[in-house]
Amino acid sequence: MREDGKKNNLEIERHLGNWMRAKLPHRLSEFIMFGLKQAWACLFGAILLIAIILSAIFWQDDWALSRYDALFIFALAMQIFLLVSKLESKNEAKVIFLFHITGTVMEVFKLHMGSWDYPDQGFFEIAGVPLFSGFMYASVGSYIARVIRVFDMKFAPYPPFWMSVVLASAIYGNFFWHHFWVDIRIALFVATVVIFARTKIWFYIGPRAYWMPMPLAAFFAAFFLWLAENIGTVTGTWIYAGQSQFELVRLGKLGSWYLLLYISFLLVTLVYRQVLLPSTYTPKR
Repeated sequence: MREDGKKNNLEIERHLGNWMRAKLPHRLSEFIMFGLKQAWACLFGAILLIAIILSAIFWQDDWALSRYDALFIFALAMQIFLLVSKLESKNEAKVIFLFHITGTVMEVFKLHMGSWDYPDQGFFEIAGVPLFSGFMYASVGSYIARVIRVFDMKFAPYPPFWMSVVLASAIYGNFFWHHFWVDIRIALFVATVVIFARTKIWFYIGPRAYWMPMPLAAFFAAFFLWLAENIGTVTGTWIYAGQSQFELVRLGKLGSWYLLLYISFLLVTLVYRQVLLPSTYTPKR
C-alpha cells in the first residue's frame, strides 16, 4: 500500500478507536475494535464468500456465463479494484499470487485423486479445476498478510526460519504423498506445537499490546476456515467424496486447515520477514 493510503487507513482507525473508547467501557470497546479489525483483515475472503453465497442463490443454469466463470471474473476484478483503490498493498498482491499457484496445483491433484469434486463446469479451468478456486486459497494468504499489518503483529521468539521452511514443506508434501504412502499428519501436528510452543503473536487493538500462543491462534483461524468451507459445500460450490450437500464437513478437515495455515504463514513471511523476531519482544508503550 502506498504510504498516503496507509496513513489514511491509520487515521480512520485511530479516530474510530478514540470515539469508541470515549463512548463505551474499555473492555467492550477493545472487543468491538478487535472484531472490526478482523473483519477488515478478512476483506478479500469475506467478499468472495458473499459472492459464492449470492451466486448459489440467484444463478441460473441456462445463463450464458457459467457460475464458476462469473466467480473467477469477479475475484479477478475485485483484486484489481483493491489494488487500484489502495485497499490492498503490492506485497499483499504478491502473496495472493503465490497462494493462487500453490492452491491450484493442490486442487488439480486432489481433484484427480477424487478427494472432492466441482459439480459445475466453466471455461476458465485447468484439468477440471475452476480457476476461481485458487482465489479461495489466496483469500487465506490475503487475510494473514492483512491481519499482520492491521494489528501491527510481531512473532517472538520465532524459531530458526529454516525450521518453518522444513515444516511447511513437509506439510505441503504430505497433502500429496499420503495418498500413496504413510500419512504423517499426527507427527506434523506435534511438530507445529513443539516448534512454535514458545512463539507468541503480539498484536495491538489500540495502544495496548496483547498476545496469543501461535498454535492456538492457528487453531482458531482453522475453525473459522472450516465454517467457511461448510458454506462452500452447502451452496454446492464443491462437494467432498462421500458427503451430501447439506452434511457438515467432517472435523478432520479442520486439522487439514490447521496444517495448511503453517504453509500459508510461511508464504506470507517470504514477503513480511521483518515481523519475525528471534528473541523476546518488548511491547510498545
